[in-house]
Amino acid sequence: MEMAVRRLPDAELEVMQAVWACKPPASRADINAHLQDTHPMALTTLLTVLTRLSEKGFIQIQKQGRSARYVPLIARRDYLAQQSRRFVEKVCGGSLPAFAAALCDGGLTREELEQLRALLERDAL
Repeated sequence: MEMAVRRLPDAELEVMQAVWACKPPASRADINAHLQDTHPMALTTLLTVLTRLSEKGFIQIQKQGRSARYVPLIARRDYLAQQSRRFVEKVCGGSLPAFAAALCDGGLTREELEQLRALLERDAL
């Protein structure tokens, strides 16, 4: 049975995206570097969010002397898969046509829709 992964609040998801972007184990500086351009945050805020992610089981904190390293415990792909399924079930009532319509109405370009179609046809997802 697959473990249900709860949806992360936006700030936590931004930090988790940065953790996923780093080569594990990641330092606070590595994570902060990924956040600087798009979602800069104070050091204390970053450390608080990293602690929350650890408490929720998303990352493991490995103490190394006075510093720490961060290792993701949930893969990005697994998180996205569960949240996508949750979206289809909760928002679209489990209807794939409603989900597809939401994608189209959400502003996907014709090229993006063609990419999606090609991925589905090649069974590349």
